Amino acid sequence: MANIQLLYVENVISRKKKTVQQKLAFFVRVENMGFNKQVDVVWAGEDGVWQSLAARFHSKRGEAQEFWSAEFKRQHTAKKALPWTIEFSLRYRVNGEEFWDNNNGWNYVSEADTGIKVIGNRLISNICFADRLTDAQKSIPITVAVNQSLAAEKVIIHWTKDNWQHTFKTPCFLKKNHWQKSAGSAAANPNQYGIQIWSGRLNFGNAFRVQYCIATEGKEQTYWDNNGGHNYVISRKPLAVMILNLHCYQEDNQDFKLSQIAKAINEREADIVCLQEVAEHWNNGAGDWDSNSAKIINDRLRKPYHIVTDWSHLGFDKYREGVAILSKYPMAAEQDSRYVSDSHDPYSIHSRKVVMAQMDLPYLGLINVFSAHLSWLEDGFKEQFNRLSEWAESKQTEQVKATLLCGDFNIAAGSEGYSLVVDLHQYDDQFLAAISPGVFYKIFKVNDPHWQNYLADDYRIDFIFMHKTSELLVKSGTVLFTDEDYGSVSDHCGYLMTFEPKENKASGGIVGD
Repeated sequence: MANIQLLYVENVISRKKKTVQQKLAFFVRVENMGFNKQVDVVWAGEDGVWQSLAARFHSKRGEAQEFWSAEFKRQHTAKKALPWTIEFSLRYRVNGEEFWDNNNGWNYVSEADTGIKVIGNRLISNICFADRLTDAQKSIPITVAVNQSLAAEKVIIHWTKDNWQHTFKTPCFLKKNHWQKSAGSAAANPNQYGIQIWSGRLNFGNAFRVQYCIATEGKEQTYWDNNGGHNYVISRKPLAVMILNLHCYQEDNQDFKLSQIAKAINEREADIVCLQEVAEHWNNGAGDWDSNSAKIINDRLRKPYHIVTDWSHLGFDKYREGVAILSKYPMAAEQDSRYVSDSHDPYSIHSRKVVMAQMDLPYLGLINVFSAHLSWLEDGFKEQFNRLSEWAESKQTEQVKATLLCGDFNIAAGSEGYSLVVDLHQYDDQFLAAISPGVFYKIFKVNDPHWQNYLADDYRIDFIFMHKTSELLVKSGTVLFTDEDYGSVSDHCGYLMTFEPKENKASGGIVGD
């Protein structure tokens, strides 16, 4: 299969009042050959001037492929003519290599105002489908391009919002395009490429995720578009949780690095951020809120988050050192901070305090989050973690959908301290679950007696531990603040993990034939 392939192109000119606008849209499938990739549409209009239009990631198609899309709109003016008919090809750059889809050397052509042109021999195509649900969205439009040769009598969307435990059927209706409507035509074919356009709408209310596939029923046979056997899946934004130890104002170029942290929170759309070694000037023990590093980061976000923070002890002889939680969503009345260490002495580095907050997240429900910075094993980790887990357990109710213990635990993965967490049988290592599910299963599910061997090269001491009864499922884990992204901002790297509601298990979904 080609590394890059055009699926369809749309060329539509709309006329409203005294304005004329042309829309060009491209939908592309690429092989997932690496993380850093660039997809472009190289095109020229009737003026013969070649230019490049960058595509953006749209969605995954299984594990090996991705969809990318690009769109261009222009209004006709006295100084700027429309492109009208265009000639184009696709370019894909990844891992230092370059791949093209140029229609076998002939380039593609899309004539002006000819609607949607489906490439290849696909008989049914899901067109312009959304890649994410917004927070307030309760329905989505579905547009289906059907080849006229099928003589379609019905187009039905089969869909579910609970992993196929319950299935709904929504009919689509044949559309007429703008020139047929303006001419008063009742012709059945709304596209100049022998393609029928059918449309429907799925009304799903407050569901987090919707899965669907498309059936086209003709006189003799039913044809399916099931996204290559994966079905189409659209969901709301997953919960993104970031953890980072800030290194207590010990960094060179510190102010710039605080800005880089805020930039990462903005760009990676982190919903909850748990920070450790949060510092503010000691000021004879009274502190100095304006110098608080969590506050400074929060002030530099596009929109400040809700914040809860507290300090544990004197750090580096000049700072109040503590922990913080930043949340995009309001925090419930359930907020607290407490020492989990034997020592409560503010002048002792062995005094360790944890903060917790409860949030009621849209479509996910109540979750409890703890930001912790515990001691090394020989300095009291076991006692501190036991107190933390007992505290978290006391906050666990039927209404709480998940409990996350986040931060710097000062125990290396696979170490004796890590074993204490494993043997407790209450909490699971979420980054490991995201990036090494096989190893995660051996450690946290079957307790393989040789599990330490699997973590011999894993030196993490920063974790998100999630309670086993939680109704969330980790979907991805990413290391942040490295030379490949925002640069080093601390003596720790950061971690970003995303979570979605666990799917109810079903016997299988409709995937068509």
